Amino acid sequence: MAYVCDICAKGRDVGHNVSHAKNRTQRVRKPNLHVHRMATEMGKVKMLLCTKCKRLVKGK
Repeated sequence: MAYVCDICAKGRDVGHNVSHAKNRTQRVRKPNLHVHRMATEMGKVKMLLCTKCKRLVKGK
């Protein structure tokens, strides 16, 4: 299972840490994912959701 949101497909982002001396080191930013159980026509389904999508689903 990949580290990706099941609704919006938000995944990891690659960038650089930049020091005051402009030295660059690689860094990885990961989304804040949570396991969320949803009731569907097929029954209960576990989904990995980012916090933004979880708020949208929970608000309905």
